[in-house]
Amino acid sequence: MISDFERACQASLERSRARRAAVAQRLATMRRRRRRGSTGMVASLAAVLALGAPLALGQTTAQAPAPRILQYGSSGTAVQALQSALGLKATGRFTPAVTRAVKTFQRRNGLAVDGIVGPQTASALGLSSGLASAASTASTAAASSGAGSSTLQRIARCESGGNPAAISADGKYRGKYQFTRATWQAMGGSGDPAAASEAEQDQRAAALLSAQGTAPWPVCGASA
Repeated sequence: MISDFERACQASLERSRARRAAVAQRLATMRRRRRRGSTGMVASLAAVLALGAPLALGQTTAQAPAPRILQYGSSGTAVQALQSALGLKATGRFTPAVTRAVKTFQRRNGLAVDGIVGPQTASALGLSSGLASAASTASTAAASSGAGSSTLQRIARCESGGNPAAISADGKYRGKYQFTRATWQAMGGSGDPAAASEAEQDQRAAALLSAQGTAPWPVCGASA
């Protein structure tokens, strides 16, 4: 027999899932609006990313050193150069469309297909050292603070026990952070969140936390 406590927990979980679905819809709407409002920009032809250690945690964008990678959420002239190299319109924003183009390029060139422009992908694209200085003005939304990383750890434990392959009983919520497929795609992911690498799940969740705070996880986020 189901207790009142169990029914309350189930109701709370359903509300959490409804909130996540609503967030995914809002993100999709925002993405469409940004796409309609975007204008062309002159791309700067620059070259190799300064790559290496990740961004120092806990710094603001203005204080942070040049980003070592480009990924969903990055912006600036470094992204313009990347878009130009991929044959895309140089808007200066690393959107889901850019992620898809990067993945296609990686797949065709035998690289790790993660949608992130790291050392190997940058080299294969033939970017030059000028991109390093351009990248110093880029903003990487997915770069989280130390507090943000701690928050994500608590959310992951609450949502899935920290299991990247976790899938809810109804199959709707998937992976370490229990993404819906719609939210996963809105954050630049493709395919099944539960089948993605843990590193990619961490990256997409960090970007979502940066954009929306803990709202996508109304129950687990409240305790984080």
